[in-house]
Amino acid sequence: MPPADTPNNAAPPSTDDDKAARRVVARVVFPEDRDLDTLPLYIDFSTFTGVNPMTRIDPDKPKKKDQLSAPVVVTTVHGDFIRGRRSLELPAGERISFGTYFNAFPASYWRRWTDVSSVALSVRASGSPTVIVYRSNPRGATERVAATTLHDGVLDLELSLAPFGDGGWYWFDLLAGREPAVLEYAEWSVPDRREEPGGTTIAITTYNRPDYCAAQLRQLGAAAGIVDLLDEVLVMDQGSDNVADQPDFAACEEGLRGKLRVIRQANLGGSGGFSRGMREALAAGRSRYVLLLDDDIVLEPEGIARAVAFADECRSPTVVGGHMFNMYDRSILHAWAEYVEQWRFFWGPVPGTKHGHNFALSNLRATAWMHKRFDVDYNGWWMCLIPLDVIRKVGLSLPLFIKWDDAEFCLRAGKAGFPTVSLPGAAVWHIPWMDKDDSLDWQAYYHQRNRWLVALLHSSYPRGGSLISLSLRGDLKQLLAMQYSAVELRLQALEDLLDGPERLHAALPTSLARVRTTRAGFSDARVERDHDAFPPPRRVQAKRGRAPELPTNRVASALTAASGALRQFRGVRESSRVHPEASIAAMDGRWWMLSRYDSALVTTADGTAQSWYQRDPEQFRSMLRRSIALHQRAAREWPALAERYKAALPQLTSPEAWDKTFGRPD
Repeated sequence: MPPADTPNNAAPPSTDDDKAARRVVARVVFPEDRDLDTLPLYIDFSTFTGVNPMTRIDPDKPKKKDQLSAPVVVTTVHGDFIRGRRSLELPAGERISFGTYFNAFPASYWRRWTDVSSVALSVRASGSPTVIVYRSNPRGATERVAATTLHDGVLDLELSLAPFGDGGWYWFDLLAGREPAVLEYAEWSVPDRREEPGGTTIAITTYNRPDYCAAQLRQLGAAAGIVDLLDEVLVMDQGSDNVADQPDFAACEEGLRGKLRVIRQANLGGSGGFSRGMREALAAGRSRYVLLLDDDIVLEPEGIARAVAFADECRSPTVVGGHMFNMYDRSILHAWAEYVEQWRFFWGPVPGTKHGHNFALSNLRATAWMHKRFDVDYNGWWMCLIPLDVIRKVGLSLPLFIKWDDAEFCLRAGKAGFPTVSLPGAAVWHIPWMDKDDSLDWQAYYHQRNRWLVALLHSSYPRGGSLISLSLRGDLKQLLAMQYSAVELRLQALEDLLDGPERLHAALPTSLARVRTTRAGFSDARVERDHDAFPPPRRVQAKRGRAPELPTNRVASALTAASGALRQFRGVRESSRVHPEASIAAMDGRWWMLSRYDSALVTTADGTAQSWYQRDPEQFRSMLRRSIALHQRAAREWPALAERYKAALPQLTSPEAWDKTFGRPD
């Protein structure tokens, strides 16, 4: 066994007051069901050989295509080691690391956003294991801080946060000696300087997912210590299949100890549901935070306690968001940090991070870019803790129904001086975006209108940078792809946007029905799960025997688009109305592919159904003329329109305006 080391990164000695008043801000935890798919998020069984240099971020060198790629580490995982939520047994001679997403301590985030200057690691174990403590720097390089054999079973080590200005983590490894070792618990604590703890109201918006919602309520009620943090759990039920009708609803109420309240209201979308939760928390006046949660998530309940503890210690009111993991491939993270790229005015990963990182292939210790601290513009409302002081200052959500409401709120809060932090170690599992393509269904309306509306409010470039040109190109691509229903919704969205902000609240309860009715009038919107519902495809001979190919540069893209546009001045083959000319997988249903056909069967993104796309040259020409005219009008009116929306923003987001929409009594 390695000898005990003197910590080379220890904090100054604690005072008696510090020792007497500490707060646990992160507990080392494990999945109780020993789920092997999630275990890499909690324990790292691999032999650590250092980070892959190709994952490091070097500002002095041009970015290589694979710079953010991570090494593939194949290792055996042992769910049988776990004894409980906080305890595990390690066989003799085995070594494991807690340098993982859920169990390492994100020191740089605490260093940047709180006044905490040190963190204490406490470990209790039997069997005389060795605890080896590490820290990392922003480039992912690792330094051993201390190594101690626990002859008396207890380690209490205070560690400074001073070196973590730009990034870095603390974690520890556990090494069993000649006899098995049992970790009884481990936790991270900080000096508790709170004037009062932060009570929290949870707000869940649900629409016809009563089974998901009830499962989440059961999980909240069963999680150790979580109910004690809560003042109330609000469920805004906006559907016809209600959570209160679930067979186990009484058990949900019992588990939450009388803190559950279900509010029935019309379907006002996510913005209406979450705004109702904000409004009720404001009116009750007892909580410090409101925590927004999607209805179709699986929780890591420890993340709730961590988010509340972090928010309590932040030096100013701070929106604290949790990450989102893939519910189907549970070690894959959706995004580490997100921002709104101002020139395109579109959301995306902060430069230097990547989407879809798989922790089963490259855990935290081996992924250099994760050791840098990344700051964000916003956090999704699958899990987001918002101080009520922020809501009192900036208002509730905009009445957007869905899409962009979370990003807009955080941008607005940021302008008012309230930052957003996506906190590592706080997360949920959610259905992944890859199994949806909501830019093609009824949600296309909200994607278009709300993106433009938020750009009018927050874009730092005249006329939204490249937004107008990108939007026009988007219409052209979807027209070439025979996606006429989506284009019609995008055009209606611009028409409604240009009408101004006055009807946003009034349209909230009725817009979805109107959008669905509009979309239903187009053949590409007819979705059939039975493959025999459509005639079988009869392929046409490709030109010169060549299959369509992805354009690889701007010239090729322009030529392909021009070729597709010229086809709109030719009639369609009569046979294409009797039989589709091709069967196209969802992943291949791109404009450059579909523009070659007069009709095609296209699979939906989730693989469960098909639609029959049919080329309509007259529809193409009419919609393209309309799109050009609307985009020209938007460019002319942008400055005045932006001022109208900015002037209306305080009223649109006020509790009083929302009360009228809710029909909430004074």
